[in-house]
Amino acid sequence: MEYRIIDHKAHPWHGIDPGETCPEEIRAFIEIVPTDTVKYEVDKISGYLSLDRPQKFSNIVPSLYGFIPRTFCGDKMASYTNEALARYDVLGDGDPLDICVLTEKDVTHGDIIVHCIPIGGLRLLDHGQADDKIIAVLKNDAVYGNISDIDQLPKDITRRLIHYFTTYKDIPGDSKKRMQFISLYDARVAKQVIQASMQDYNDLMSKDDK
Repeated sequence: MEYRIIDHKAHPWHGIDPGETCPEEIRAFIEIVPTDTVKYEVDKISGYLSLDRPQKFSNIVPSLYGFIPRTFCGDKMASYTNEALARYDVLGDGDPLDICVLTEKDVTHGDIIVHCIPIGGLRLLDHGQADDKIIAVLKNDAVYGNISDIDQLPKDITRRLIHYFTTYKDIPGDSKKRMQFISLYDARVAKQVIQASMQDYNDLMSKDDK
């Protein structure tokens, strides 16, 4: 076996390959795990994890959480939200496509790559922008590894994900909700959304090259 020595850390967004078989199987980058008491987010310029904000309230992310490398939530990805809402004005949020990865294992820190299988997704709006969350299971996981579609996932797990992502940005005492849940979709649609976000990323890089 040959090994290639890399003398620098790959940028998580641009330098990690999402996998030859993506979107059937994905290499995802994990930023946050359920034990984190602060929210980490990859700095788009340097590629290092940065402290986005401390979790002021008792909302715990119910899965591994990160993004799919070399994706971008732009017009093509947002077109699925526009179609679902019979609208034309919804834009992507301008970030890599988010992903939640379910596993029975206790993963103690982020800044890691995991191999996972998409089984569905949450269609959400964040201040009117498309902010989908792909739901995936860790490949070969003892509990979740045999799940291939969202309807096989226990309903309580699905409800927990929906509740977290529709409330984690809310401020107690403020009646205005930032996140709006639109719909839940299956593995087939999730793979279409992933492919659209990969096309959006390629379009974004093409613009930067000009």
